[in-house]
Amino acid sequence: MKQIRIGTRGSALALKQAEEVKQRLLAYAPDIAVQTVVIRTLGDRNLSDPLSELGDKGLFTKELEQALFDGSIDLAVHSMKDMPGELPGGLAVAAVLPREDARDVFVGNGVASIRELPEEARVGTSSLRRMAQLRAIRPDVAAVSIRGNVETRIRKMREEGLDGILLACAGIKRLGLTEHITEILPTEQMLPAPCQGVIAVEMSQDAPAFSRIREALNDPDTFPVAQAERAFLQRMEGGCKVPMAALAKREGDTLIMRGRVLDLDGSQIIEAVREGACEDAATLGLTLADDLLERGAGDILQKIKKGSNDA
Repeated sequence: MKQIRIGTRGSALALKQAEEVKQRLLAYAPDIAVQTVVIRTLGDRNLSDPLSELGDKGLFTKELEQALFDGSIDLAVHSMKDMPGELPGGLAVAAVLPREDARDVFVGNGVASIRELPEEARVGTSSLRRMAQLRAIRPDVAAVSIRGNVETRIRKMREEGLDGILLACAGIKRLGLTEHITEILPTEQMLPAPCQGVIAVEMSQDAPAFSRIREALNDPDTFPVAQAERAFLQRMEGGCKVPMAALAKREGDTLIMRGRVLDLDGSQIIEAVREGACEDAATLGLTLADDLLERGAGDILQKIKKGSNDA
């Protein structure tokens, strides 16, 4: 714990998240020398293609994980929603920070809300999950693929004449850009991605500092929530190509969790709610996923995957 090298992507949001980890480490042990190492990922290098066309595995994490394996960094900081359900062997989540607002937001271009959008409006998002839920609310609206950091997406919205864009509330808040929000979307309307708003710290399981990093950084309220949502993600084999969502909330020692799977056009929605003990968080996520699969979510996912393979 004398020196810690933090690996991170280079976007403004990723650097903010890495800085939060750094400050929490220094508050725990002021004498630590902390270095930030910026690493570009495939998702950063390719900003033109839709995420759903780039594959599901490690678009924003693989290069950081390779740096953990080769020893050039000691820990990697991720937006946890970007992490695949299955981590490479030997790596584990050492800690999660307190969750920021998990909801999605609508940033309108002269429009106050999704329901006030004009007919056949164009709304930008890089997420199939958001696209499908948007179409469930407004079937007439066209979802336009748009990528880049938060400020880039806002600029593209204006330059391309889009009527609005959908973004994660957590990112806008962390960047201090809340003045752009025109509508915070209720989770009943737009359920977030698993672990949206959670910052995760990934390390080698055998790292000598693993237990100390967990002690220094892990938020005990957020950890079981993240466990449940990641277990759900793993069971559903979710990724960028699958419009699925999940959100767990803690009430005392109990977790209440909602999951949702949609067809790409939002015409079919399979949803369920379950609750369980915090100590059984992973089991809760798996059980909820199994419930959705039994209700027909598996058929939706197979149809989407078949369509993707046929494309």
